[in-house]
Amino acid sequence: MKISYRRDASEVIWFAAKELEAYLKRMLNRQPAFEIWLESDRSCFPESEKDSYKICVSPKGGSITGINDRSVLLGVYDYLHTLGCRFLMPLKECETVPSIEEENLWADYEKCASFYHRGVCIEGADSFENILNYIEWLPKIGYNSFFLQFKTPYAFLARWYEHKENPYAAKEAYTPEDAIRDKSLLEQEAKKRGLLLHEAGHGWTGETLGYQTVSWDSENAPSDDRFVHRMAEINGKRALFMGVPANTNLCYHNADAIDTFAGLVTDYAKENPSVDYLHVWLADEYNNVCECADCRNTTISDQYINLLNEIDARLMKEGLDTRIVFLLYQELLWPPIEKKLNHPDRFVLMFAPISRTFEKSYEMDDRERELPEYKRNQITLPVNLAENLAFLKGWQQQFQGEGFIYDYPLGRAHYGDFGYVHIANVIHSDIQKIRQMGLNGYISCQELRAAFPNAFPNYVMGKTLFEKELSIQELTKEYFLACYGGNWQQVLRYLTDLSDLSSCDYVNGKGERKNQDIAGRMDKIKKRCEEFGEVILSHKNDVGEWDSIYWKVLEYHRNYVILLSEALYMLALGDQAQACEKWKNFRKLICDREPEYQPFLDVYRILEVTQKYTKIADNLDTK
Repeated sequence: MKISYRRDASEVIWFAAKELEAYLKRMLNRQPAFEIWLESDRSCFPESEKDSYKICVSPKGGSITGINDRSVLLGVYDYLHTLGCRFLMPLKECETVPSIEEENLWADYEKCASFYHRGVCIEGADSFENILNYIEWLPKIGYNSFFLQFKTPYAFLARWYEHKENPYAAKEAYTPEDAIRDKSLLEQEAKKRGLLLHEAGHGWTGETLGYQTVSWDSENAPSDDRFVHRMAEINGKRALFMGVPANTNLCYHNADAIDTFAGLVTDYAKENPSVDYLHVWLADEYNNVCECADCRNTTISDQYINLLNEIDARLMKEGLDTRIVFLLYQELLWPPIEKKLNHPDRFVLMFAPISRTFEKSYEMDDRERELPEYKRNQITLPVNLAENLAFLKGWQQQFQGEGFIYDYPLGRAHYGDFGYVHIANVIHSDIQKIRQMGLNGYISCQELRAAFPNAFPNYVMGKTLFEKELSIQELTKEYFLACYGGNWQQVLRYLTDLSDLSSCDYVNGKGERKNQDIAGRMDKIKKRCEEFGEVILSHKNDVGEWDSIYWKVLEYHRNYVILLSEALYMLALGDQAQACEKWKNFRKLICDREPEYQPFLDVYRILEVTQKYTKIADNLDTK
């Protein structure tokens, strides 16, 4: 068997050939004598702009042809999926690679992606290996994009190596220079797979104020007097907002601030030509915009458009065609009143409804809704889904260009869904409505270590973004059968019960903390987990030894849910002192066992969420 491609083929095609050859060698008992040709050919897909590929493999030989080099690799992985491979988690140890005969190789079909933008943005605490494994996994389940936030991913790597929130682990050194090195290596791995690379976003305001802004950390160094005039004036003072440069807005009327900001973006675009989408965002906080007399004469969204137009003009002068992503988020949900983008084709709209509920999917209706009045530094973020979408429609009346949604189902909400079945269904349902929203894709801002009890939500997301016609029922059966074998339906019923009793909103701080309904649910969750212990014990006895990592994770997850539900039960009853004590038991379990289950659960993030948002340990000693 021979995997062939043109001599001048790109690294992506070479990598696709290497992957196809390696998997087929593992799968076939003997090597058949025929050739598979890999090639990208735009002319084969005259009607499409999205990732597309054709698979044609017969006894006489075959081909995998894509609209671009990345699509060839996506086609290779989908062909392997057709042959029975399952890429279930961002770990090679969690792949299913079956043995097949030569006649199983024959296939003839083609596919075109449902959406152009299909990606994940890094969050949480991650080792270099976690990020690399995730990049390797993305194209295997249909994604085409990866987003490294800030100018480097220092914040996310440092959290892991310094073991933030884990008092039982020894801190390891990790520097901004280490992050520069690791970023370069990760970019190479992403480009080797043809992934669209998104970068930056946060950090521009802090850099404009003279700080090396690679995280949300507070800054102990005093502000440089030369740059104080660039800061937003709030309550008559110009200072860092809560001490955090990344969260501090600028005086967007100040010409020096605009000049510096636009120069930083332009320089970054020149120095990083491999970046496909450069994100230009303002401060990552709200109710902290400038109150000076000049800024009060306009809106922050109008000022944002002015800034983007200045950046556009400088990029044009440099001959750069860098795509700029602008953000609808917090104050920027309110559309501008007067200003418009001069060259909208350069820009991509990103709608980020961070405050939405995940108890249900997007609400779509044709009713005209009035936006709430914008009150400077007195806004309330919308939770209601229809209100969130009204803001998007307001922007789309002025900007008819390319756009995607930037959402957060696996950023915090998933910790409130103990079974992951509910959040997977919400993701699937949300994706069905993307076109109706006038958007062309979805990037998930999320923890990469979000596979607890499994990676079903991310699997559903990737598969459905590529092929939205896939039903949640067929995806559920495929995934659970591959993970749990003959007991898959029993596991699905158990995790569905946990999901039905869970509350994404409660864990994310929405609603009163004292809540009898939540207390009752948490009590039922604990009992359901205890009952399922018999199923796990029976499975152990049947197989003698653990036969897969999925069951080991499931058992550990059961203990995790019992302890967390106990803490939430006490919190919902109003006994915060007992909730904190139960939370400490929970923390000890997950911190002690983090080395064993590190790829599956982001310990840093769940502990941060339960303190900052759930408020289990609010104002109590958690040492």
